[in-house]
Order: sequence, then C-alpha cells, then structure tokens
Amino acid sequence: MTARRNFLKIGAGLAAAATWPDGVASQTDSGAITRLSRPDPSRRILLKGGTIVSMDPKVGNLAKGDLLIQGKKIAAIGASLPSAGQVIDASGMILIPGFVDCHRHAWEGVLRRIIPNGDLSKYMATTHQLFALHYRPHDMYVGNLVTALGCIDAGITCIIDNSHNSRSAAHSDAAIQALFDSGIRAVHASGAPMSGSWDRQWPQDLTRLQKKFFTSEDQLVTLRMFSGLDRANFALARQLRLRISTEMLGTPLVEQFRSEKLLGDDITYNHCNGLPDPTWEILRETGGNVDVCPRSDPQYAIGEGIPGFQKALDHGMRPGLSVDNETSYGTDMFTEMRVAFNIQRAMATNRKFRREENPPGPVSAREVLECATVNGARCAGLLDKCGTLTPGKEADIVLIRADDINLYPSNNAIGTVAMAADTANVDTVIIGGLIRKLHGKLVGVNMVKFRQQVDESRSYLFHAAGYQLDIFS
Repeated sequence: MTARRNFLKIGAGLAAAATWPDGVASQTDSGAITRLSRPDPSRRILLKGGTIVSMDPKVGNLAKGDLLIQGKKIAAIGASLPSAGQVIDASGMILIPGFVDCHRHAWEGVLRRIIPNGDLSKYMATTHQLFALHYRPHDMYVGNLVTALGCIDAGITCIIDNSHNSRSAAHSDAAIQALFDSGIRAVHASGAPMSGSWDRQWPQDLTRLQKKFFTSEDQLVTLRMFSGLDRANFALARQLRLRISTEMLGTPLVEQFRSEKLLGDDITYNHCNGLPDPTWEILRETGGNVDVCPRSDPQYAIGEGIPGFQKALDHGMRPGLSVDNETSYGTDMFTEMRVAFNIQRAMATNRKFRREENPPGPVSAREVLECATVNGARCAGLLDKCGTLTPGKEADIVLIRADDINLYPSNNAIGTVAMAADTANVDTVIIGGLIRKLHGKLVGVNMVKFRQQVDESRSYLFHAAGYQLDIFS
C-alpha cells in the first residue's frame, strides 16, 4: 500500500493517464509528452520518391517509389502513386521497416552508461542489488520513458520490455503507462524482481494487468510473461494466453520441459549463449524463437562471451537481435547489426582457416537487416502487424537520410542501412500510422520538461542508494 500511495503522490505524468490504447490526444501532468490521437481510418499519408527496402519478397524493393498509409496501415506501395492527403518528400531517403528490439530492460533507462567497462557481476551489483531496491513507481515510469523515446529516436519502433523490477502493482502500472505514453509499439514482459524485498504480487498480478491495460488486441502495447523455466509460471501464462520470454543461458530443465511438452512457439529465448547442440535442437524442434545479444554477451562476459548468432544459424534458426540494456553502451540497432555481422564473419573465416569440415558461409548485410526487422517481429509475436513493409500491415516505418555526409553517395541501399547508417540519419519514424519523429525531431516531446523529469528521478535514485556520481569514473 505504501508503494501505491507514493506512486499517486509523486507519479508526475501519470495522474491523468488512465489507460489509453492509442487513446485521446492530451498531455501528461508533467507536460513532457503530448499523447497523439489514434489515427483517423480515412487519413492518408504519402511517402513519396524514396528508396524502398520492404523486406517482403513478394513486395520486393523499389529504387524509387511511393508508400501510401491510410489510417494505421500500409495501403499501397508502388512506383508512382497518386498524391493523397499529407505528402512527405522521401527523395534521398531509404524506407525500411521499423527495427524490433527483442529484449530490453527498459526500467534501467536513467542508468545509461553508468558502467561502461562493467561485466556481469558489476551489472548485477549496480542494477538489481543497488538501484533497483530504491525504485519508486515514478522511477519505473521515467526509466521506461527514457528507453522508449530513445528507441523511437533510433528507429526502433517495437521493443519487448523485459521488466524484472515489478516491486509492486504500482511499479508495473507505471512501467506500462510509460510505454503507452511514449507511442512506441511494445510488448511488456512482466517479471519478478531479482533481489531485495517486494510485494510478492507477481505472477498473480498479471491477471489484473491484463484486465486493466490489455482488454483489446488492437493496441500498440501488449502483455507477456518474463520468467525462467518455471512450471507454475508457464501454466499461468498459458491460462492467460500470454507469450513468454525467458533468459536462456543453459539449464538442465530444458530436456524435462521438452518431455513434458511445456516448450512451444510461444516462447522467446534471450541470449542463448554457450548452449550445447542438443539444447539448440530442442529449441528448434519445439518451435522456439531466439534472440541474440551481439554486444551484451561480450560486454558482460556472459557464458563463453560469444553471441549465439552463428550457433542459431548452424541449427537452422533465424534469430532476432536485442540491445538488452543501456548501462554500458548505446541504444541503436545499427551497431547490433554490425557487431553480429563482423563476429559471424570472423568466426566463419576462422572455421574455414582451420579447415573445419563444412564451415559456414559469411552472413550478408540483408540477413542481419532481416534479423533486426522480420525476425524481431516474429520474436515479438507481431509478424502479422510489423517487420516488413507490406500492404495490409500496420505502418511501422523508418526513413533514413541517405544524402547525409556520412552516407552519400549511397551505392547500395541495404549496405547503407546495415553497414553505415546511424541514429543521426534517422529522419522520420512512423509507428502504427502515427508520425513519432519528423525531420530528425521527436514529435510531442517537451525536452525541457522531459529532462527535468529524468534529472529528478536520477537524483533521487543516486541519493537513496548513497551513490556519488563521478562522471569520469
């Protein structure tokens, strides 16, 4: 009850935030975010004259083409569509599906780069064993908002928010509300805290969350469970018809769960680092979805320290990519693609150099872009809504300025995106038919008030944890 009372007192930006699945245009109490209204089904936006990388083999790519949005969906893609509604000049730009981050601990947003040299023990000591213990619901809100807005700015239109600091019902409510307020497409994977005291309301609180926030399947934010291999938790998730995300770093329970038919295509496995071949075969045979962490695993010295990207390919699985968190590095999917690309090519070359029988071939730029879009959408259980630029799907689209100095001239569209572009080149971001970033600026964000909100949360957490900031430490 104390956590809920504090939440109501200090939850700046939340008091007026009754659930709004893509809801009514208004402002949060803090004034930091203006909520954008649900798209008018008859409203049209024409993206004209861009290079289109659809990631859909049936649609193909267009060196110069138009994309029409009606309401929240892609209505048409063609070489020269008639002008309609709002026209955005996309000449000199590359249009791609929005990136999907399959595994992000969004609540840690205010702790960006606090341990740039950290390993797993430092990560645990800093997050779960220190700051997490002092989080108010308001800090959950701010952390998730920082992460979500940073993702939108970087062209990440969808995240799976692995939320393992749900210390009370109010903490969960705040984390979810921030996702709604930000305008990102998100899968909130609710999970239990990993240390300290908490209300022990989880996992049964999932039933309340589902009724409060997720009564419609036609909304940007959806719900799933974040849990280890736990029979009771899995049973509850299936009872509520929720998908499951789980950290997979090797466990003897995998074989038992397979024999009990508890593994299925409703599970997304994070990391998958250092798994033996029989475990990979179980994940593949049971239809599981895999996301790998190109930066996180080497950064935090997890397992063998080598991302499971090549292992997934070896076993016929097409993994998604994930940033994991920002306590040590940045938020962009461009870097994840490049790290995956270069590590895989190094490993493939090394196996060939050692004259290994049937060494893997080198991965292509298109394949890593597919991991960051199509495969990510599959991990999120949302491939029917996003992941490709396909008429009938929802309009999650990123426009990249290919005439910027670091990209011009662009001689290969996919190579430009996967091998050279960065967050600064993201001109426009559209999620569910709504423009969230335009001409390089986030839409509906008051940066002055946003920074004030973030600074207050960070100052509180540092004071509560007895942490003295040394910006050069």
